[in-house]
Parts: sequence; structure tokens; C-alpha cells
Amino acid sequence: MRILIAFASLSGNTRDVARMVRARCEQRGHAVSWVETDVAGLAAAGPDPHHDLYLLGAWTDNAGRTPAEMKRFIAELVEAVGKPPRVAVFGTGETQWGADCYCGAVRRMARFFDSPFAHLEIEQMPHGERDTQRIQQWTDHILACTRRMPGPGVPRETIAHADPARCDA
Repeated sequence: MRILIAFASLSGNTRDVARMVRARCEQRGHAVSWVETDVAGLAAAGPDPHHDLYLLGAWTDNAGRTPAEMKRFIAELVEAVGKPPRVAVFGTGETQWGADCYCGAVRRMARFFDSPFAHLEIEQMPHGERDTQRIQQWTDHILACTRRMPGPGVPRETIAHADPARCDA
């Protein structure tokens, strides 16, 4: 499967999560295109912007907002391929800013793309084995659900639960 991982990272925390997601995808034998939206646009993914799965990650800006560089990337992606049906989102945030703001960019991106996948939220940065396992399990779940999803243009069911045993797409 061709996977595009694109992310915005202010302090490097979201980049760390993206690296772990990329490693898991590559470990499972998938071809991964990599875009750091802070420094590059969609062209960094190669000549063909179409992928089987898009994994988008971001930190959360003021009051739960999506960072400007990720907004620019999303606009570029939508212009090039439309709104892909297979978009999963992940991100980092700080609960000290309140529940409404915590990982708000993740929820906004998921809502914009009408993502059928559970999203991944990490407090500040990935810490230790517990977060590593969460990131690996989330990635495995997304990959498994994507294999079960109908192709583009075919109606899909919502995959709301992160438990792989309940992935019924």
C-alpha cells in the first residue's frame, strides 16, 4: 500500500510520533511518502499525489486550532486529489490548555475529512513503552481497517472504535 505521512511539528513531539508511525508502516512492508509540512508541500511526496492512505499529524495551535502550515498542506492536497476517503489523523497536545483545546487540531482535521478512523492523541510527547505501544496499536488498527475498507467511490461505514477486533468496515 502507498501511504503518505504528512505532519506539522513545532517542538518535535509530533515529528517523533510521525517517525514511530512511519517505522511501523515500513515494518509492515508499506511504501511511505514523507512530508514535513513546516518545510515542504505536497510535491515532496513525489510526482503522484494519489496514495492509498493519508496519515496526517499536527500539534495544536491557539485555542485548539490547526497550525497554518498544516492548513496550507491540506488545501494543496484537496486541490490535487479532492478529499481522500482514507485519511487518519494523529497529534500531540497539552491537557493544561483544557479539554476543549487539547489536540483540537486532530479533531478538526478528522472532522474536515470525515475520517472513518479512530484518531490518535498523545499528551505532549511520546513517553516510554506505553505510548510506543499505543502508537503501534493505532497504526496497526488503521492499516487493518484500510485493508477492509471499500475502494474509492464505494460507500463506507464509520470505523469509530480503536479496538481492532471491532473494525467492521
